[in-house]
Amino acid sequence: MKVLLDINVVLARDPWLADSAAVVQAGLDRKAEAFLSAASLPTIFYVVRRNANLAKAHAVIKECLDTFSVVLVDRTALEMATTLPGSDFEDSLQIACAVEAHLDAIVTRNAGDLVDSPVLVLTPAEFLALLQRAPDA
Repeated sequence: MKVLLDINVVLARDPWLADSAAVVQAGLDRKAEAFLSAASLPTIFYVVRRNANLAKAHAVIKECLDTFSVVLVDRTALEMATTLPGSDFEDSLQIACAVEAHLDAIVTRNAGDLVDSPVLVLTPAEFLALLQRAPDA
C-alpha cells in the first residue's frame, strides 16, 4: 500500500504520538510505502526550527528524506488543487499530490478536512487497523 503522510502525522505530539510512530514504523518495516509531499518539507523544517533549533530542523529533514519517498509538486498538482472543492489549499494540494502519484491513501489526523477526496483518507488508527487485517501482516 502506498500512502501519503500528512504533516500532522509526521510532526505528531501527545496524545497522537504512539499511532503516528507506528505509522512511520510501518513504512520503515516495508509494510507500506510512505510518501511525503515536497510541499510538506518546508513546513516541517519551519515548525522544527521554531520549536527547537536550526541543527535539529536540518536533522529532521534529512531523516524525512532517508525515511520517506517524496511526491513532487508540479504545475499539474497545483492546478488540480485549485479545482478541488475543499476550502484549505494545503489539504487540496495533499489530495492532488496523492492523485498524481497514484497513491492508495492519505493518512492524516484530520480526515474530516479531506472528505471530498477521490483518494482514500485514513486516520493513523484506521491505517494501522487496515495493515493488521492485511494477509501478510
